Amino acid sequence: MVRDPTHQPGLPADFLWGFATAAYQIEGGANDDGRGPSIWDSFCKIPGKIADGSSGDVACDSYHRHTEDIELLKKTGAMAYRFSISWSRVIPLGGRNDPINQAGIDYYVKLVDDLYAAGITPLVTLFHWDLPDELYKRYDGFLNKDEFVADFERYARVVFEALPNVKHWITFNEPYCSAVLGHNWGIFAPGHTSDRKRFHRGDSSREPWIVGHNILIAHAHAVKLYRDEFKPKNGGEIAITLNGDWAEAWDPEDPEDVQAAQRRLEFWMGWYADPVYFGRYPTSMREQLGDRLPNFTPEESALLKGSNDFYGMNHYCANYIKHKPASEPFDPFDHQGHLESLQENKAGEAVGPKTQSFWLQPSAPGFRKLLNWISERYGRPKILVTENGTSILGENDKSKEEILQDDFRVWYFETYVEAMAQAVAIDGVDVRGYMGWSLMDNFEWAEGYETRFGVTYVDYKNNQQRFPKRSALELKNIFAKYIGKLPAVNGEINGVVDAEQA
Repeated sequence: MVRDPTHQPGLPADFLWGFATAAYQIEGGANDDGRGPSIWDSFCKIPGKIADGSSGDVACDSYHRHTEDIELLKKTGAMAYRFSISWSRVIPLGGRNDPINQAGIDYYVKLVDDLYAAGITPLVTLFHWDLPDELYKRYDGFLNKDEFVADFERYARVVFEALPNVKHWITFNEPYCSAVLGHNWGIFAPGHTSDRKRFHRGDSSREPWIVGHNILIAHAHAVKLYRDEFKPKNGGEIAITLNGDWAEAWDPEDPEDVQAAQRRLEFWMGWYADPVYFGRYPTSMREQLGDRLPNFTPEESALLKGSNDFYGMNHYCANYIKHKPASEPFDPFDHQGHLESLQENKAGEAVGPKTQSFWLQPSAPGFRKLLNWISERYGRPKILVTENGTSILGENDKSKEEILQDDFRVWYFETYVEAMAQAVAIDGVDVRGYMGWSLMDNFEWAEGYETRFGVTYVDYKNNQQRFPKRSALELKNIFAKYIGKLPAVNGEINGVVDAEQA
């Protein structure tokens, strides 16, 4: 569906916007009230794994200060808040026969209740990378399909039962990162890689594909559980959230670069979205990976197909893609699709300005293009943008006053929200919500506290004091320009069409 191109950019009147965080990045309270360790607690203890040698032990101290977080949200005007549950805070050992920690449950119950009392809609992510460490020790975590799926399903049940008022659920956040960064590069927990200089175990040629496969099956089981037992009485929706950058051909006149850019999108997003919408992996992945890419049983395929009530989309930037010669053998550790990912095109033009994150160069037009790609490939599903934001080059080295005046981040939000509004009003993409990343500066995984993504400055040296940056207050004004320019969206999600057979 394409709208009248004379339309001005706009968003529906019931569009939901807010901010997002993740448990390990903000909560702290690592040893409080019965919480068990996660694989990130253990990973942070390995020398050299975190840039500044830090951890999430204290982070933003949100476990003790969630009321301050809610006050921040109210100050920004946010309508929604996406946060994740710490599995090891709810079930410290993680397993389906292990005891539940009531104090952990109580924390999330109060958080949800307080959000609703403040007029803020919670979006809850069950898993944002922090697997209970005991499950990794028992059976290698993600690598053991039967054990992991059963344990995750029980964990999901416990949380669904505890939070019946929540209407927006996400099973897994960015499984690509658990698979590739955690089991190929080894820069995320648990650190597996074939590079023995980096870690003592791992097989980068096979483990990422096994991990991704098992996460997909766990997702499907949790969705079936929710739909069978909880949705009929509580209502609501559930999906998986996938990350992905836009892929632009390095040389748009070269058909092989154009094809490589498409392949990159399939290896990043199609890896997970194709099974969720079509019940199988992209053909390009099967052709390159062969038997290293696991097969779904007919039952698993049927369970996966249609297991999204919306498309959860995390997006930050774009890259230029250059093909590798067909005569060049496939790298067994390649996870991109036999290509080069670059930040300048053939003409020497940068994809966008530099940021503190080496991988992130903004391109708002790429955001619009990716929204269209997802919409066209998967039959115009409802889309929730569950993360979008930027770091700023050298931000952590600036004075507090300079940090609070984060004009670059405001520019980023202005251009990206406008691109999204264009995709909705002009291109006919069905986007229903947007969560900026992040509500506050926090523990940025392997980068520790050296990189800031927050719209709120957190002073880690002075008791985690919070100070809203300009972007925290400006996003409300940005959305005010677009929300309500289109009528509210009603009705069920449209059916999907298999892009490879269309």
